[in-house]
Amino acid sequence: MELCEYFMLSLQPLSGETAAYIAAMPKSELHVHLEGTTDPAALLKLAQRHNRLDLLPATNLAALQQWFTYTDFPHFLRVYMVISELLRTPEDFAYIVHRCGQDMAAQNIRYRELTVTPFTHTDYQRKGLTIDDLFEGLEAGRAAARAEFGVEMRWIFDVPRNLGFSSQNGYDPHPAQRTLDYALRGRDHGVVGFGLGGFEVGAPPEPFALPFARACAEGLLSVPHAGETMGPDSVWGAVNALHADRIGHGVRAIEDPVLLTVLRDRQIPLEINPTSNICLHVYARHAVHPFPHLDRMGIKVTINSDDPPLFNTNLSAEYGVLAREFGYDPSGLARIARNAFEVSGAPVALKTSLLAEFDDWVAKTQENV
Repeated sequence: MELCEYFMLSLQPLSGETAAYIAAMPKSELHVHLEGTTDPAALLKLAQRHNRLDLLPATNLAALQQWFTYTDFPHFLRVYMVISELLRTPEDFAYIVHRCGQDMAAQNIRYRELTVTPFTHTDYQRKGLTIDDLFEGLEAGRAAARAEFGVEMRWIFDVPRNLGFSSQNGYDPHPAQRTLDYALRGRDHGVVGFGLGGFEVGAPPEPFALPFARACAEGLLSVPHAGETMGPDSVWGAVNALHADRIGHGVRAIEDPVLLTVLRDRQIPLEINPTSNICLHVYARHAVHPFPHLDRMGIKVTINSDDPPLFNTNLSAEYGVLAREFGYDPSGLARIARNAFEVSGAPVALKTSLLAEFDDWVAKTQENV
């Protein structure tokens, strides 16, 4: 049994009262990859739709679920790229966005910012998909989810850092520039941020400074991944070179006390994904995960699920980790949940409405205690 699967199975159940509180609490999620929300059932449907069952290791859901179980990073990338390969039309994107909305409703997630990597779909994989096709699908799915489930989504367009820079080949500006062009065009389609994703090793943040400077000047949030597989230097690069408004992961900032002070004083939020960190071997077990320490230090922390089906988790389960593993009580869970609404890229009117809804729920809940 792989480490990630072992930890998921070994977790003790929550008390009914705590589980009910988490389920009822309005939630916001800021770090989740749209492609990584695709579950085995959706992937099978996409493969059937495109007559590409040959891309899958099996055609029954039980076997596909086993294939989804995280083993190592190369395996994770293989699954992820198959998902990306099977997203070929606007209808495919509308389908997975609508399913995402259904999942949000089931967990009472009122708002999500989903990271999308357009360069992979439009340029790298050469599927014949255009950026207009992508916008069409995202918009159709988002509108359908809002109408049917009452949920709100916005997009983070991220640069695949490993296609844009490598220690062997240096910096290639094309993927970042192309992604930035897409993101700027997408501001009328719900794009609120410009990100940097992928494997940090051999691909530091600093070479991407110019497109991030332009993104910030144009009003997009700077939301790079940093401090996950690499240490504090990666976070420093995201802060100093990319002027990060939020940092995806960022947990390894815990290794540098000066960096922690900067993150606290500038109130640069961290998008933390505990189960993902365990599965990716960033930390061996929850007992050594720095989430509660970062929180106690006054750093603005949020809780997220990253790629939920691939890590056998979801946002409610991540709040369960906070309660079970780190000892958060309902008031602590609510405080962390509010952070995600506060630091989101939602338009002002929407953010104000979401925060009012959240605060009203908390107040009514406390009255009934």
